Amino acid sequence: MDYISSEEKVDMIDSFNGIEVYRVTVDKFKTNSINIFFLDNLSKENATKNALVPAVLRRGTQRHKSFREIALYLEELYGASFDCAVSKKGEYQIMQYYIDHVSDKYTGTDTNLFEDCINLLLEIITEPILENGVFRKDYLDQEKDNLKKIIEGRMNDKVQYAVERCFEEMCKGEPFEIYENGSIENLSKIQEADLFNHYRYILESLPMKVFISGDVDDFKIQSAITKLKNLKRGNIKDLSQSVINKPKKDINYVTEKLDVSQGKLSIGFRTNTAPNEKDYYSMVVFNSILGGGIHSKLFQNVREKESLAYYAFSRLEKFKGLMMISCGIEINEKDKANELILKQLEDIKQGNISDYEYDSSIKSIKTGLESLKDSQLAIVDFYLSQRISNTKDTLKSLYEKFEAVTKDEIVKVAKKVELDTVYFLTSENQ
Repeated sequence: MDYISSEEKVDMIDSFNGIEVYRVTVDKFKTNSINIFFLDNLSKENATKNALVPAVLRRGTQRHKSFREIALYLEELYGASFDCAVSKKGEYQIMQYYIDHVSDKYTGTDTNLFEDCINLLLEIITEPILENGVFRKDYLDQEKDNLKKIIEGRMNDKVQYAVERCFEEMCKGEPFEIYENGSIENLSKIQEADLFNHYRYILESLPMKVFISGDVDDFKIQSAITKLKNLKRGNIKDLSQSVINKPKKDINYVTEKLDVSQGKLSIGFRTNTAPNEKDYYSMVVFNSILGGGIHSKLFQNVREKESLAYYAFSRLEKFKGLMMISCGIEINEKDKANELILKQLEDIKQGNISDYEYDSSIKSIKTGLESLKDSQLAIVDFYLSQRISNTKDTLKSLYEKFEAVTKDEIVKVAKKVELDTVYFLTSENQ
């Protein structure tokens, strides 16, 4: 069998004070990567503050009092790179801080870049620059303005905007409807002391997952663990799991009007399949056959044969058990496109799967998994996702499970998929 060519070794090497430390051993890169994740349940109360804290922390520390000073110090560390990000996986909101640096064995000196880099990362997280015991007002105001622009800028990418809006309409009243960067309404209420108190809550109470990736020896790993054990932690928040299965409801039809010339049709489904179920592997292959590439039914039949769509694809939100079909169409073709799209799903349910569609889907999935191996950040994100999903797959074992999926199993999971919401973004003139 043609498997993923090589494999990383991933181990949880310690767990304490709500902190899990993972070691990802991979020797194909000349760099090491340190990633620190804080996990919280998505909530309207905390989402905006969770998004704002990393942006403020990256502005400066007690030792490096501006982002410019941090950047200059990173240059001294052989061009190490630092950044932070906020994302959501299912109903978790995740704050990530990471630093990449050249492995010490390539510097040709007696450096200890790993030590310097983890010290800097922890300094950014635990020693922020303060003014009167709270965050600096000028830094906070600037980052609030930046975050406001990010939230308002959602509309700039109409394809992604339509997908996100459909997800929100599907999940009204559920935590998943909350945007990962929060809301402008809550942003305006946040003051320096409020955010600083919330920052302390994050540091002391939220579960942490730390991934150390690359070629790092045992002594350096243990040194990092010692530093992490020195963090002041309190009662650790017990996170709730994402809710997958929801009672069936009437199909929700939503139309939104904006200044667009091309319609964006997004159709949301409940897969009723959790990522730690055996059916999940069949669901991924099903999704690829339906709309995962140029081999798929959506591309071949909706876009190419009928010329109804400028683009057409489907994607899974595995942590929440959702599937989204998205296409760009002429505004007056909505009903015809919707009917033809649903026919592609029905064809799979009836077992209408060609060898070409099946074989091309397996190859496409393998190519996607192989591409993850080109980036340490992608590898770390993959293994973080495994932990969040309560699964223990590697890239290799995952591909083996996809390759073992049969057409009958694809038909079976297709029949579990239920239409939930049809969202149409159309012109203001319609």
